[in-house]
Amino acid sequence: MRRITQAATAVAAASLLVLSACGSGRTADTSTTSGAAGSSGAAATGGFAAGATVGVALPSKTSENWVLAGQLFTDGITAAGFTPDVQYAAASGTVADQQAQISSMVTKGAKVIIIGAADGSQLTTQVAAAKAAGATVIAYDRLILNTPDVDYYVAYDNKKVGNLQGQALLDGMKAKKATGPWNIELFSGSPDDANAPVFFDGAMEILKPAIDSGEVVVGSGQVDISQTATDGWKAENAQRRMDNLLTSTYTSKELDGVLSPNDTLARAIITSVKNAGKPVPVVTGQDSEVESVKSIMAGEQYSTINKDTRALVAAAIQMATDLSQGKAPKADNTTEYNNGVKVVPAQLLDPVIVTKENAAEAYANDPTLEPLTK
Repeated sequence: MRRITQAATAVAAASLLVLSACGSGRTADTSTTSGAAGSSGAAATGGFAAGATVGVALPSKTSENWVLAGQLFTDGITAAGFTPDVQYAAASGTVADQQAQISSMVTKGAKVIIIGAADGSQLTTQVAAAKAAGATVIAYDRLILNTPDVDYYVAYDNKKVGNLQGQALLDGMKAKKATGPWNIELFSGSPDDANAPVFFDGAMEILKPAIDSGEVVVGSGQVDISQTATDGWKAENAQRRMDNLLTSTYTSKELDGVLSPNDTLARAIITSVKNAGKPVPVVTGQDSEVESVKSIMAGEQYSTINKDTRALVAAAIQMATDLSQGKAPKADNTTEYNNGVKVVPAQLLDPVIVTKENAAEAYANDPTLEPLTK
């Protein structure tokens, strides 16, 4: 997920995909197809006319990917022939803001409401009202929890993101120091983000066997997600915790690696280590943020995850387009995403691990990042 500086090109790409799908009556690779792969597990009904309102509720603008998504949704929904109502929660990302915004979208008669949840566990009342008013609710990037009233989920495969991060951490440490044991620390995302435990658990699937064998050692002993969480995904919180870990645990021993769930936190962790005058360990990330790609090419941050916001927004808009035509949107996973009340039909896009070695290939078609890999 990506950058505001890429917005003009990205908007054009997303709009072209949506317009192509609408104009031909067929769909691109995010569309419904016949057979099991295209089955959503939920039937679409009716449809709605051109010009109808499609609401988009996003969390605060704390990362580049959310800023870019808002512009992409505004222009892409317009290009698809609907009326966009794109709202952000306040700078604090408070749930109350998003609750009020979703309620307003319901009042305005939105036919589809796409929600990137500020806190996926606190929207039950609002999505129930949306369903009662006849709207279809799509969870975008973050699953909405504990409600039967979310219809679809569109996201990158976040468990795979965690798997890729865990493997990158091991690979990077082994490349720097051929034999262990390797000392690491673990960071996870904000407790109010349903994706945070998915990333963490996916990474731990890869790391836990090495930890159990003693090949990898968590120096602080902090291995539970409640100990590793970073409130609000805020860089200052990650940097403060890393400062404390360095002081308490690494005064005399080497830190070989840090599992970071995203690029913003990765850069904060690296800043902490550099401020302490210590060698930069292998640090993972996610989102392909510009400053982190620069860091990777400079040999500091080890890896990131490429999750192209253009593709994810286009997939969500295609869902709305299908619904307007009375078709069930594509959902290729109908068994795994249980939100506590129901299994939500999901469409999952494929993330890509990026290191210095494959950055040029990974960003070959990206006008913002490709020049950085030269």
